[in-house]
Amino acid sequence: MPYVTKKRPYKKEYEQQKERGEQPSRNARARARYAIDKKGIDRTGKDIDHVIPLSKGGTNNPSNLKLKAPKSNRSFTRNSDHTVKVNKSKK
Repeated sequence: MPYVTKKRPYKKEYEQQKERGEQPSRNARARARYAIDKKGIDRTGKDIDHVIPLSKGGTNNPSNLKLKAPKSNRSFTRNSDHTVKVNKSKK
């Protein structure tokens, strides 16, 4: 969000998220992050990755989550139909 001097309209943004149907998924992600923090795991500088991606039917249950370095979590390419390409390790 660009720098502005007026207050941010949180209530309006919340209503817009509810209209778009984003709120349940945001709440699920927040609960997953809270569960990891509650265990005392330091996730500073790391990404929460899904073992089975949400797009493939995975959930935000703690058993489906793992911490990964951002570089390895975001280092994938996509096909023209937006599916993830299988990356072969370069040895």
